[in-house]
Amino acid sequence: MEFKISKELIHELEQLIQNKNDQQLEVLLNDMHHADIAEILDELDFDEATYIFKVLDSDKTAEILLELEDDLRENILGRLSAKEIAEELDELETNDAADIIAELSKDLKAEVISELQDVEHAKDIVDLLRYKEDTAGGIMHKEMVKVNENWNVLTCVKEMRIQAENISRVHSIYVVDDENRLKGRLSLKDLLTTSTKTPINDIYIRKLNSVNVDTEDIEVARIMQKYDLEAIPVVDELGRLVGRITIDDIIDVIKDEADKDYQLAAGITQDVETNDSIYEHTKARLPWLLMGMLIELIASYVIKGNEGITKDHYTLIIFMPLLSATAGNIGVQASAIIVQGLANGTLKEFSRSYFSKEIAVAMISGTIIAMMVLGYHTFMYGQFQVGMAISISIVVVILFAAILGTLVPLFLHKNNIDPAIATGPFITTTNDVFGIMIYFGIANLILGF
Repeated sequence: MEFKISKELIHELEQLIQNKNDQQLEVLLNDMHHADIAEILDELDFDEATYIFKVLDSDKTAEILLELEDDLRENILGRLSAKEIAEELDELETNDAADIIAELSKDLKAEVISELQDVEHAKDIVDLLRYKEDTAGGIMHKEMVKVNENWNVLTCVKEMRIQAENISRVHSIYVVDDENRLKGRLSLKDLLTTSTKTPINDIYIRKLNSVNVDTEDIEVARIMQKYDLEAIPVVDELGRLVGRITIDDIIDVIKDEADKDYQLAAGITQDVETNDSIYEHTKARLPWLLMGMLIELIASYVIKGNEGITKDHYTLIIFMPLLSATAGNIGVQASAIIVQGLANGTLKEFSRSYFSKEIAVAMISGTIIAMMVLGYHTFMYGQFQVGMAISISIVVVILFAAILGTLVPLFLHKNNIDPAIATGPFITTTNDVFGIMIYFGIANLILGF
């Protein structure tokens, strides 16, 4: 059952903190999951959260640190000494420790690293800091189990026992040569059912997926999703095994990418959280709103330039919202499917067959909507010719929106721009301007203005 914070629990914690009853605090919190404790700390003020953080043992607080909201983690770290931070990092796996160190100031970063007790752990963390955070190197763990292809099964088991002491979960056993080059993986079943004298070289699996340290994290996610992997090894330019990426890291990548795409689709230009300041929210949202305003001003001039035809045929104005909304929806639908295809790898570039399919869907949808509008306009207003102008405009504008929604994401993707931009305000506002131009162009042509 999912943990739920109650007002009674928060009140009890506040009382224990006020009375400095550390022993009771530990009893109350020690059996809780670290993610639940992090949720509780987010509900308390900074002083209370820091107090609890210092009461609990490092093996517990290290995991809690990873789950905290960014601003709370920053405040807690700011109240800890370099030695205290190092004690927390000594309990974490290398990639998690590197993520936290990367948030520190340059001077504090060096001081914390110097305070780390495990020299090998410190070296691995420093090595990870060299890589960009959105690459395989930036999200990989240094902890893993690897064996030499020249060992036999007995030696392999002995070495694995030593290596596994520092690993929370063994996903795979990797096989390397004397130069640490990745050769394959070893099945645990084969290891358990084979004679102890059998050379590893005779039983390991040579076919193995791997990624380079510079591979983008989202590409790693795509590969792991495609091949249904729980972990994937990471190699350097020389093919040497340098780390592994596990599924929990990839879930974080997918979530971050989805959040980013969702915000871009909504016209938010930078990552924001609900607890960010009014200034941060305004700065993230205002650029697209201003751009949308400028584009819609162009649309208003188009309408103003067609005052003559709208005076004689006022229903043209009445059906403009329907035209804009329908075209906007068609454009967003088309672009959303393209962006989804680019994200999951089912579409890599322009496809003539898919483009034809999208045009056919738009044509059928546009024709059905146009016929309904024509029947409604003729019945309500008795102006068949005006209804024809509106209906033909709807078909043409829907086709234009489908073409725009299909081609723009592909163009952006080809030029290394996130195509998710094309699923929101960009498509709807662009469709508005060109749709209104097409609308009045066809109306003038049919109605003789």
